[in-house]
Amino acid sequence: MAAFYAIYLDEMKKIKILFTIPNFDTAGSGKALLNIAKGLDKNRFEAEIMCLHSRGAFFKEVQASGLNVHVYPYLSPARPYLQLLKNVYRVAQKFKAINPDVIHSFHYAADYTEAMAARLAGKKWVFTKKNMNWGGASKNAWHLRSFLAHRIAIQNTDMKKQFYAKNHKTRLIPRGVNTQFFNAPKSATPSDSMQDKPATDRRFLICVANFVPVKGIEYLLQAFNSLAHQYPQWHLLLVGDDSNEYGKFLKDMVQSLTLEDRVKFTGKVLDVRKFLKQAEIFILPTKDKGRREGSPVALLEAMASGKVVLASDIPGVRDQLKSFPQHLVQPENAKDLANKLEALMTQSSQALNSLGQEFARYVQEQHNIEQEIERHQNLYLEICSL
Repeated sequence: MAAFYAIYLDEMKKIKILFTIPNFDTAGSGKALLNIAKGLDKNRFEAEIMCLHSRGAFFKEVQASGLNVHVYPYLSPARPYLQLLKNVYRVAQKFKAINPDVIHSFHYAADYTEAMAARLAGKKWVFTKKNMNWGGASKNAWHLRSFLAHRIAIQNTDMKKQFYAKNHKTRLIPRGVNTQFFNAPKSATPSDSMQDKPATDRRFLICVANFVPVKGIEYLLQAFNSLAHQYPQWHLLLVGDDSNEYGKFLKDMVQSLTLEDRVKFTGKVLDVRKFLKQAEIFILPTKDKGRREGSPVALLEAMASGKVVLASDIPGVRDQLKSFPQHLVQPENAKDLANKLEALMTQSSQALNSLGQEFARYVQEQHNIEQEIERHQNLYLEICSL
């Protein structure tokens, strides 16, 4: 009877997941992590979070979630080796004190020191492969990170083909979004200084992105510039943190093209719904180089909002637009982007809205947040059974 009771208690015990992420400065990955952590079945799972610091506006939302958050230096420099071992031991003791059943890393880079600490602590460790970076100086680190993982959550089918063709640890978990959240946008409009046309005559293109060079926004500006004179009612919204060097480069480009009255930089925005509501066409012109996209949430959010989308034909995007191949654009090709943009810009708002609803239905069926949470729960149950 005592043995039976012990088994019963064990079955009733909640599975604790410790989510780790370096920071919440760039909210994309942070939002994805928080959506999963908050959405787990509370009768079966409990979630805690660990990050390196408390900076970033989105960190306040993480705190407001009610989840236990540990601010702790859990990553270690890989050199010198003696210091690495000391740091790994220190982090392992912290992991033991928190005592999770599974540690899930959302770190985008090829760090393996966290995995070493988790293994030393006797904890199951999984990471989400969030981008298409692999080769170069980080190749060996990626191999080691993958070797130490109990499971690897991959976000698109190209990851499997390119990196893990013979690896049994991978589980495909594409990103999902809260479709209800984006189907009910706030009744707000972007504040802007475009005064050439009455607000009722303006039509908007939009790009929402983390402003880094791999996003290829300069190709969107080139494409828009080739169409701007012919379609004066159309304006472009660029939504993202433009305070870095790449943002300055884009602003200088807008000035040199004399598009200041047609292109609006919004700066960093935590809730993009008010801008998505204004737009009819969303563009994600990511380059086919570097770390590229894993499963771009911004694209899914736009589709869930009923926007017509165009995006580069690259891994991650390819999976998300598999039912809409005609909306894929040759990466780093401003002419192809302009041609496909023009074909949409000539359509009426009613026609674009009707097409946008097809995108919204697709996301609801294939990329809703409930599906992503369920796949993570199944992953954690599988890991705990190892």
